[in-house]
Amino acid sequence: MKSGRSFGAAAAAACGLLFCISSAYPEDRQQNRPPVPTPSLSPHLSAEDKLLLDATNRERSAVGLQPLKWDEALATAARQHAQVMASQNLLLHQCLDEPPLDQRAAKAGARFSMIAENIAVGPNPEAIHNGWMHSPGHRKNILSADVSAVGIATMRGSGGLFAVQDFSRPVEALSLEQQEEKVVALLKGDGFLTAEVTADARRTCNMDHGIAGAPAAYAIRFEVTNLNKLPDDLLKKVESRAYRRAAVGACRGGDTPGFTRYHIAVLLN
Repeated sequence: MKSGRSFGAAAAAACGLLFCISSAYPEDRQQNRPPVPTPSLSPHLSAEDKLLLDATNRERSAVGLQPLKWDEALATAARQHAQVMASQNLLLHQCLDEPPLDQRAAKAGARFSMIAENIAVGPNPEAIHNGWMHSPGHRKNILSADVSAVGIATMRGSGGLFAVQDFSRPVEALSLEQQEEKVVALLKGDGFLTAEVTADARRTCNMDHGIAGAPAAYAIRFEVTNLNKLPDDLLKKVESRAYRRAAVGACRGGDTPGFTRYHIAVLLN
């Protein structure tokens, strides 16, 4: 069995990382495993794909990590890559005329703050998973606390069973209006009775420096991958109770395809 790995988009050129791994599957890996919650799965999921998914989540459960959620966009990207590798009988993270990992995933509809990939070819899913778990880099991807979603695909080719695992930390696809609504809700939840979206804040978000419109006592631009809480610097200003009004604006950033961050400006007076 041969296997390859990458960390993030930059490692798609790691095609030299090919090596042989024992196909033995120790009995102690199959026994005394806790049950793993079954995620919502795709109708395209094959028996081999599910075996790899279940094995991955058993490994994570055994070390106290949350199971990975199934991501259909990642699975689509993984399926396309597995088909290309099987048809060309090549084990590469980026085959001829194929885009790199982050672009493949973005084209399939994935949005993420980080992404990683395991690939392999072997006789069966058990041998492939065993090989990944005995390779430090692949094992690190499987047991990473920094990822929360996965898409898996397998494809039988003349060289064996080709397998792809694409991991990510997904970022919710929100419109600018939805982003602004979330920030306004956070500000109001922290005590700002007057927090609203304004054109000046939106223009300020699009500026590299300075403030659009009337002066503000405090202004901040920030980039985040989730809107569950305010940045610490802004939260301190809010908690100081020195300001009465907040203006919020979101804007598009210069993100590369797939890699997603929310770009926000908040003006306090």
